[in-house]
Amino acid sequence: MVLYCCREHVEMALDEIVYEFETSPNLTNIAEEKQLSTTCEYCRNSAIYMVAN
Repeated sequence: MVLYCCREHVEMALDEIVYEFETSPNLTNIAEEKQLSTTCEYCRNSAIYMVAN
């Protein structure tokens, strides 16, 4: 599972991965050139983080 999120919703994404998979997630910054085309899963702002299990 991979979630893309903005700074405001990063905690929600981390919590969702921990709740669903009971493991600590990987938090990665999205490269600047890809930030413009990737949107947050919780709102429609630009995503700056990728949270994955």
